[in-house]
Amino acid sequence: MTSQTSRIPAPEQIRRAPKVLLHDHLDGGLRPGTVVELARDCGYTALPEQEADKLGLWFREAADSGSLERYLETFAHTCAVMQTRDALVRVAAECAEDLAEDGVVYAEVRYAPEQHLEGGLTLEQVVEAVNEGFRLGELRAREAGHRIRVGALLTAMRHAARALEIAELANRYRDEGVAGFDIAGAEAGFPPTRHLDAFEYLKRENNHFTIHAGEAFGLPSIWQALQWCGADRLGHGVRIIDDIEVADDGSVTLGRLAAYVRDKRIPLELCPTSNLQTGAAASYAEHPIGLLRTLHFRATVNTDNRLMSGTSMSREFELLTEAFGYTLDDMQWFTVNAMKSAFIPFDERLAMINDVIKPGYAELKSAWLFRQTAGTSGNAPEEG
Repeated sequence: MTSQTSRIPAPEQIRRAPKVLLHDHLDGGLRPGTVVELARDCGYTALPEQEADKLGLWFREAADSGSLERYLETFAHTCAVMQTRDALVRVAAECAEDLAEDGVVYAEVRYAPEQHLEGGLTLEQVVEAVNEGFRLGELRAREAGHRIRVGALLTAMRHAARALEIAELANRYRDEGVAGFDIAGAEAGFPPTRHLDAFEYLKRENNHFTIHAGEAFGLPSIWQALQWCGADRLGHGVRIIDDIEVADDGSVTLGRLAAYVRDKRIPLELCPTSNLQTGAAASYAEHPIGLLRTLHFRATVNTDNRLMSGTSMSREFELLTEAFGYTLDDMQWFTVNAMKSAFIPFDERLAMINDVIKPGYAELKSAWLFRQTAGTSGNAPEEG
């Protein structure tokens, strides 16, 4: 009989397993049908497709095209329909519902308030609308029998000059659903050090922040995010693999930056499908997450942009189980890593781990073991 720890989970087990998501963009996770309806409501006529199924396919193909211009165009379409209070409430609520339906029990979803001002909203109104939407989505999820808690990360665009303003906004709403701060956008030419005033402010306020770093630009981006800016987590951080040498005999040597990241338990917000789209790996089997997991880095699994990548947390774990033979034990390891790294108080993180995550995985493992045991005795229950 296959041991319970070596059992590769089936898709339904993966979907039911409690999951934690730290890196997900609100404007990268809309339902295609919602984009179509919101475009019609606001008079936006530039969508490349008018039918939901065709539009969803267009987003995925654009993200896979290898063209940065076409990839960035996808966000122009989603942001264009997220310029009113009602639209933001709807998108945020649907985000929480979709994640909960997929088994996510805790999520931090990021967005840039400065990208939602074209309809006349203020930064404060944007934040309040998104917070309202997340609370509405949490309520609807509970009514549907799911449990989820969603926190917002306010993002500043690294090519702009509003980082300090957005950091102050994140601090102002930190007790009203905003978990922390982030900067995003093209790494090359726009180093995080351009926004040191924002990071120094957040450190003085004892607030949390992550930085998009090591996605495309490489080790200098990671070093600056950590040593100059003091990031709590690395958004992606996948290029840390460039500081790890694997010899022909399989022995591994960590450079000083990689060793620092591992020793300090700095969380890596890895997004496998998105990382493939941006060229960080040629296949899932070659994704650095395999080695990083083996070396016990604080690796986490994330979606990045669910619409553009045609993915979900369950889909990401399915692909990783196929590539690396991961089990429920591995899934639990990644999930606990993520929960340990969340931007909420320690006691609340611990409660989620002990009261929700560990019992959830224990139940799945016990159910599988029961079915295996019953099967060997000829009394396997019917699948339903």
